[in-house]
Amino acid sequence: MKTLKNIAGALFTIWAGIVFIVTMLIFYIPMFVTKFWDEPKRTALFIDITRIWMAVFLPLSFIRLTIKGKEHFKKNENYIVVCNHNSMMDVPVSSPGIPGPNKTIAKIEMTKIPVFGMIYKRGSVLVDRKSDQSRKDSFNEMKRVLELGMHMCIYPEGTRNKTDNPLKEFHEGAFRLAVQTGKPIMPAIIFNTRIVLPFDKSFYLWPHPIAMHFLDPVYIDSNESSVELKERIFRIMWDYIEASKNQRL
Repeated sequence: MKTLKNIAGALFTIWAGIVFIVTMLIFYIPMFVTKFWDEPKRTALFIDITRIWMAVFLPLSFIRLTIKGKEHFKKNENYIVVCNHNSMMDVPVSSPGIPGPNKTIAKIEMTKIPVFGMIYKRGSVLVDRKSDQSRKDSFNEMKRVLELGMHMCIYPEGTRNKTDNPLKEFHEGAFRLAVQTGKPIMPAIIFNTRIVLPFDKSFYLWPHPIAMHFLDPVYIDSNESSVELKERIFRIMWDYIEASKNQRL
């Protein structure tokens, strides 16, 4: 039975790969054209296109996405959205799933992939984690994203959570950004992407419903340090994941 599921997972991977490439090439030109607009209009148009792209790609890959909590985003207010990170599927879910224009902090290495690299770069604030200067520049760029009225999406775990715990320990960057800018934090929980693209299997994709839940925004206490804020958000997200176990999402 396990062997049959692995074969089926490989076949689904081939199908989803074909769908991804074909749809990416279809949407590449309109995404490329967005370069002729200034920010934040450029990113707003780009995100609208990627939202349509994922609305085509996910159903054709037999993946159903449910999003809850969009009503927490208030008009004329932008947020630092912090997401848990379990799978490579998280980014194509989170960026189009966040209402309004947004950018995601992302590894610079992915920009080397032909065609996809341009798309990846357009929707991201890039960082070379091996370079202290790159880290500093990316932090300043995230401030600029927020100043332009866009949301900034950050995965505070840094890398995928490969443990059995609901979350890995958070890095401090997202919370230093919140303290320095005064922008509220919007916790977001992504469910079941680890089932779709498990970290411990190569060339394997399994169609399964996934969900993204936006929680109540957290406003910054002027007396709160970034470490204290980090611990507060960590507990909110941990408790929500624990409370959601065995619930229909």
